[in-house]
Amino acid sequence: MTHKRRGHKEGSIHRRKDGRWVGVASLGHAGGKRKRKYVYGKTQAEARKKLREVQRAVEDGSPVSDERRKLEDFSKQWLSDVVAQRVAGSTHDRYEQLLRCHLLPQLGARPIGRVSAPDLQGVYASLSGRLAPATILQLHRVIHSMLETAVDWGLVTQNVSKRVSPPKAAKKERPVLSEAQCKGFISALAGHEHEVLFVVALTTGMRQGELLGLKWGDLCPKRASLQVNRTLRRKTSEGLIESPPKTPKSRRRVPLTANVTAMLAAHEARQAEARLRLGSEWHSGDYVFTNEVGGPLDASNLLRRQFYPLLESAGLPRIRFHDLRHTAASLMLLHGVHPKVVQGILGHSQISVTLDLYSHVVPVLLDNAIAAVGAALWSKSATA
Repeated sequence: MTHKRRGHKEGSIHRRKDGRWVGVASLGHAGGKRKRKYVYGKTQAEARKKLREVQRAVEDGSPVSDERRKLEDFSKQWLSDVVAQRVAGSTHDRYEQLLRCHLLPQLGARPIGRVSAPDLQGVYASLSGRLAPATILQLHRVIHSMLETAVDWGLVTQNVSKRVSPPKAAKKERPVLSEAQCKGFISALAGHEHEVLFVVALTTGMRQGELLGLKWGDLCPKRASLQVNRTLRRKTSEGLIESPPKTPKSRRRVPLTANVTAMLAAHEARQAEARLRLGSEWHSGDYVFTNEVGGPLDASNLLRRQFYPLLESAGLPRIRFHDLRHTAASLMLLHGVHPKVVQGILGHSQISVTLDLYSHVVPVLLDNAIAAVGAALWSKSATA
């Protein structure tokens, strides 16, 4: 075995029988035992570089990377200690699903310091054809964020995902209903048990979870506006749970049209009658939109049993519930509502998000703007 001895402060480097180079750094003593840190490299130069990084961390008092920790173990801590504190519960669940289903089966048992750029590239290649490019790109972004935390915590010295090329996802135009289709949908809703729910979704652009979590106390006394205070979602291990809104900007006031105000008042009266009729059988959750006994609505049942059949009966394409949100935003913009106002109604964190999501509307807005300028300058009523 070939040894390369170095000074006491520098540790030592030697070559293993399998050809890899090993650097050994002394971390002092703890509990009467001497602590060492081992780093590995395919070449002597690589091992020396890693050894210097460890020594520099020791001198600076920074945490020393723990490259032997399994990727799966770290991912669980990252999800619970970092992600859960920053994002909505539904987003946390999506991150967990992406990692559990697509990354950890292949690399979960690998020490985090042994995960390389080629490893990640191989994961993406294996998923190509089975997953949409947009999903693989989303997975890549989750991995990148997770490994950035690993670097910040000193568990690894670099984020190898930066050297990986994820697939490019073609930007898809979001399906929205035309104004005529919206009118047809509203006509098809007449008398339906969830008519008010779908009309509120179509006119406000509220997220599904925000609508299902809405309570009567969130509405102003005259029912002319409402306040988004929570979301309702299903969590596999806990059932239906209430969560805070997606972002701080999601906790917002949403104005309502006069028609919707009247519909909500009538809906409230019908619900009060049902509460009296059922007595103790009525669930007292105070939700605005409920099942037949006052309990919270389950999103999956709502879509399968109500929303999709309604679309079919109205002769409309099978869109997602979330596309009602896109439809509402598009209608607002096309009817001259300022993008900043649309941002506030939708609860987007930044106006750039609003403009990017609804870029398909921008050409029409530009045409309308130029037409308005022309009308102002050449109209007979124009004044000096």
